Amino acid sequence: MIRTEAEYKRALRERDEQAKRLKAQEQKLKAEGLSRAELKRAMDPLRSFHQDLLEEIQMYESLKRGDLRAVGRLDGLGQQLVGLRIAKGLTQRELAEKLGVHESQVSRDERNEYHGLTLERANRILEALGVRLVTSYETVSA
Repeated sequence: MIRTEAEYKRALRERDEQAKRLKAQEQKLKAEGLSRAELKRAMDPLRSFHQDLLEEIQMYESLKRGDLRAVGRLDGLGQQLVGLRIAKGLTQRELAEKLGVHESQVSRDERNEYHGLTLERANRILEALGVRLVTSYETVSA
């Protein structure tokens, strides 16, 4: 997950570099005379990694626009907290100031996706973000 503007900029550069490498690799494999099936088998893993990066970039851009639909379920709460911070337009430093902790603590927590997060701490972060958690339950077929 992209967490900061610096990571976003790196991801954009990586996206462009990957696209060039994909094109070059495909041309090289075609020149070697691979069949369509062989070419697909060779290129699919590379395309998959590229698609993952494109999805991360798209999610970050949606969050930056304030679109909270990317922040949905309670599993992955750590990613949701990162997404909420981004959607609210706060930097890690600004969130750290609101929480009364050092920026490196927020950076470390986000890098680890708030692993081991307590409900009390989650509530403090949500309050600092100016967000109220609203839940609803529905029966899900097993």
